[in-house]
Amino acid sequence: MKLVILGAGESGVGTAILGKQKGYNVFVSDKGIIAKKYKKVLLNNNISFEEGNHTEVKIFDADLVMKSPGIPDSVNVVRALREKGILVISEIEFAAKFTNGVIVGITGSNGKTTTTMLVNNILKKAKLNVSMGGNIGNSFAQQVAEKDSAFHVLELSSFQLDGIEDFAPHIAIITNITPDHLDRYDYQFENYINSKFRITKNQTEDDFLIYDADDEVILDWLKRNKVKATLVPFSLKKEVEKGVYLKEDTIIIKYKIEDTIMKTSNLALKGKHNTKNAMAAAMAASILKVRKDLIRESLEDFEGAEHRLEKVLTINGVDYINDSKATNVNATFYALDSMQSPTLWIVGGVDKGNDYLDLMPLVREKVKAIICLGVDNRKIVETFYNVVDLIVETAGAEEAVKVAYKIAEKGDNVLLSPACASFDLFENYEDRGNKFKQAVREL
Repeated sequence: MKLVILGAGESGVGTAILGKQKGYNVFVSDKGIIAKKYKKVLLNNNISFEEGNHTEVKIFDADLVMKSPGIPDSVNVVRALREKGILVISEIEFAAKFTNGVIVGITGSNGKTTTTMLVNNILKKAKLNVSMGGNIGNSFAQQVAEKDSAFHVLELSSFQLDGIEDFAPHIAIITNITPDHLDRYDYQFENYINSKFRITKNQTEDDFLIYDADDEVILDWLKRNKVKATLVPFSLKKEVEKGVYLKEDTIIIKYKIEDTIMKTSNLALKGKHNTKNAMAAAMAASILKVRKDLIRESLEDFEGAEHRLEKVLTINGVDYINDSKATNVNATFYALDSMQSPTLWIVGGVDKGNDYLDLMPLVREKVKAIICLGVDNRKIVETFYNVVDLIVETAGAEEAVKVAYKIAEKGDNVLLSPACASFDLFENYEDRGNKFKQAVREL
């Protein structure tokens, strides 16, 4: 059976390794130039590939095509494959067929990386045989190829979920849904919402859907659509019949019995959004029969994700904070909301259809200067020029940090929280965050 893989990044190369191991005739095609580390893996495994173009004759000869998540459905080669009736799937769909492990799948506009890491941390503390992957770390396919763990904790983007047919996690978590990636969804929020809910489409009555019961978008979708999985909500605002809620700043799980887990003040990660991430992770672990003392210990000693509200250095009494992973407005909302001091906000990049008006109350209250970090900053300037006295445009992380250093006063925060994708000036959000940190260290 011939497997063609479009895109030779993390998911593409992982799928190639697994496909070859399972007896497929594998061909990898990347329209760009393949990174050295991935090319080396393909050569070492004797997997045939091409770069710099898509040879249609070879691609259309496929029985099955795995499309990397970065490639939109709208590109010509994908459209042509579908017109010919050739099945195009995601790496998640392909790899899931070859594992017997229990899958915990986590999606959402924000918080999915942190929640994935929290679940993984708890299961490791419980000494379970667990792997973490998907949109974070190593690809799911590579993990299945190298060692098929008893538990797979997967961060899942909407792009990965768009390419599923039969994939069904035993536990699905939706952290929240706010407008993001609308450029990939014809600027229709409903399309993006439906994409996120694909995580539960193949679940059965024996599976679980954990979700934020304070999120109106999620509640509205659930009212209008039937879900087979057992629904398990979490809420900061109300007591739930079955799920997780707060009572006098204490996390309570009501599942088979009512369990007091811990005080929110003891959580390693601060902020309301992180309390929600911790509640979702604790619920998943409870379903998997992890003892509550282990859950509590994990949530107390957890270290957060790099590039997510990561404190870099304090220089002359000014805190420099790297939140490069905030690639949408909602993530930046959380970041600004957690600032307790006057803030110099570094923002900008590739706009994905952002509406910055949601940030207006926080900007009025907390932001003393805006430093733009993007090729096109018109929208940011137009939105905030009446609210913030000082707006400066810069062309790179080093310049942005130097400008912030000149303006900042003792007790201020300098916050990189771009609310945008990074592809105008950087390779990705990690590259952007690393360049910011490097620039801070060189001050």
